Amino acid sequence: MPYQPTPIPGLWVFEPRIFTDERGFFYESYNHRNFVEATGFQGRFVQDNHSFSHYGVMRGLHCQLPPHVQAKLVRVIQGKVLDVAVDMRLGSATYGQHFSIELSHENRKQLFIPKGFLHGFVVLSQTAEVLYKCDHYYAPTAESGVIYNDPDLGIDWKIPASDLIVSGKDALLKSFQEANIKFEN
Repeated sequence: MPYQPTPIPGLWVFEPRIFTDERGFFYESYNHRNFVEATGFQGRFVQDNHSFSHYGVMRGLHCQLPPHVQAKLVRVIQGKVLDVAVDMRLGSATYGQHFSIELSHENRKQLFIPKGFLHGFVVLSQTAEVLYKCDHYYAPTAESGVIYNDPDLGIDWKIPASDLIVSGKDALLKSFQEANIKFEN
């Protein structure tokens, strides 16, 4: 089965079956019926986002607050990123824990992040293009997040801190304790 659970309940890694021959490759990047059957996801994706970034660009750790909380299905179509999800679900046995995975155009893996998580990534290659589906429309007034280098989270971003390129907005995000973000589980 191409959908594999992670150590954090609700997070799933999708590793598609690739068909290759002398012409190139083909794979099904999303099939709603199979996705729902494997993950139990009951929503529907309503928005696709596409970002392009250079080496060291850090995007995150972001979330949308209620009532605009988003589930995401993330993949990389060019380059390589370290993708990270942090469990912020109140009462979850893994609250405050994170899961990280390298997503790349070479491994073609995808990460499904259900509602109730912070999300972020850092670009490990020269450049990267990231696509992700969301099950709720973006709402600027619902933006929130936690600073990427919070010591309570202890995330290893796999590149030197001196190489990170962080937006002014992301650099001002609160600590894990100060943000006090908790989603209903």
